[in-house]
Amino acid sequence: MSHQEPEAKIFACSQSVYLAEQIAKHYGVQLGKVTFSKYSDGEFQPSYEESIRGIRVFIVCSTFPSADNLMELLLMIDAAKRASARHITPVIPYFGWARQDRKDKPRVPIGAKLVAKLLEAAGATRIMTMDLHADQIQGFFEKPVDHLFASTIFLPYVKSLNLDNLTIASPDMGGSKRAYAYSKFLESDVVICYKQRKVANVIDTMELIGEVKGRNVILVDDMIDTGGTLAKAADLMIEKGALSVRAICTHAILSGDAYEKIENSKLSELITTDSIPLKKQTPKIKVVSCAPLFAEVMQMVQHNNSISGKFLM
Repeated sequence: MSHQEPEAKIFACSQSVYLAEQIAKHYGVQLGKVTFSKYSDGEFQPSYEESIRGIRVFIVCSTFPSADNLMELLLMIDAAKRASARHITPVIPYFGWARQDRKDKPRVPIGAKLVAKLLEAAGATRIMTMDLHADQIQGFFEKPVDHLFASTIFLPYVKSLNLDNLTIASPDMGGSKRAYAYSKFLESDVVICYKQRKVANVIDTMELIGEVKGRNVILVDDMIDTGGTLAKAADLMIEKGALSVRAICTHAILSGDAYEKIENSKLSELITTDSIPLKKQTPKIKVVSCAPLFAEVMQMVQHNNSISGKFLM
């Protein structure tokens, strides 16, 4: 008698409902029902409104601050474990707290590892995420990690632009590996920005390593927070003779006055995913959905198929 794996169910934390709905649509199922009870002091409690006994549960939640998003995810994982779910897979398009991946000065936490341990302690049996700020964060987990790359959805869009004299740029030294990976597929040149900061989110100086005169430049980064780095890099490249400057950033955090910086910069376009919901729409921001990618990989995981073909970088 053959055993057929029961179909998986997809649920969402409150700030990731729209993306989860799109993922569920591409997956071919209805988004699962979950309610949140809230107390007057801000405490909240999730409740699954349908049986999840013995099945695989996907919980879609980007853990961008505030910490409520992470706490929601932890509570939902714990609830799924206590409801006898067979497999519990947090789908974390944006893995928050990932910039704290090491001790870069005395007496600071390694926040990314703490989050990894919290997810496992809550009951996660597998992790799915996209474009981690540092690849080594995968090593903080003792459970399998499916680390997807947004390049699989960005590269077709870039090719559709049909840009001549294309150059890929990294906004800092740390992103050079990512920039070289894009340049390999696009058969383009690479330039790198060298920046120095006095404090977090504030750039002191920036210099350009490479030639951009007469080139159409695409900056590649994993996230955009205040927008200062990309705006400054775009302005510098236009000063150096670039024909146009676009930016690809997987995770659009866009805090503070980032939207204004992007609008006032020399960037022609900011291309991002919907891993984090945008606070507002602007003409310069183009969103390429990551929902089809996650839905396809989730189906592969559910049916125990190889996902290696989804790793372009």
